[in-house]
Amino acid sequence: MTRPTFRNVTITLMIGIVASLAVTIPADARQIRWYDYDEGTSLGKKQGKKVLLFFWADWCASCEKMKKETFRVPDVIAFLNKNFIPVKVDSENEKRLASRYFVRGLPTTWFLNERGERIGSRPGFMAPDLFLSILKYMHTNSYREMSFSEFAEK
Repeated sequence: MTRPTFRNVTITLMIGIVASLAVTIPADARQIRWYDYDEGTSLGKKQGKKVLLFFWADWCASCEKMKKETFRVPDVIAFLNKNFIPVKVDSENEKRLASRYFVRGLPTTWFLNERGERIGSRPGFMAPDLFLSILKYMHTNSYREMSFSEFAEK
C-alpha cells in the first residue's frame, strides 16, 4: 500500500487570515509518466491504450509553455496517465521519427490508436482546457462519429 503524498498549500482567506493546509495529491496526478517512442508504442499495443506523441525541442518556446502550463495541470496529468501512453519525442534528436510523422512545426501532438496506427495530429500550443477536451474526444473514440466542434458543443 502506498502512502499518500501531502503538499503544503498556503491560502489567504477573504478576511485576510493566512492558513496552511495539507492537501493529498494522488500519485497519478503529480506528473506525466513519459515514455520514449519504442517503449511507449510497444506498451500501447500491449495494454490496448492509445498513444500520445508529443514532438518538442529545447529551443521551442511554445513547447516550453505547454510543458509549464498544460502538462502541470492535475486533471490533464491524471487523465493522460490513466487513459493514454504518453510519449515525448525530442525532434532535434529524433529527426527521422519527426520526419516519419511529418512534423513541420513545434510542438506537434499525434494520436495513435491501440494498434499503433495514426489517428491524427494537432500542431501548436494547446491550453489545458482545450488539451483535456481533445484527450477526451480521442479517448472516447468520438472522432469516429463526429467532428471535434460537435463534440465540444455537447
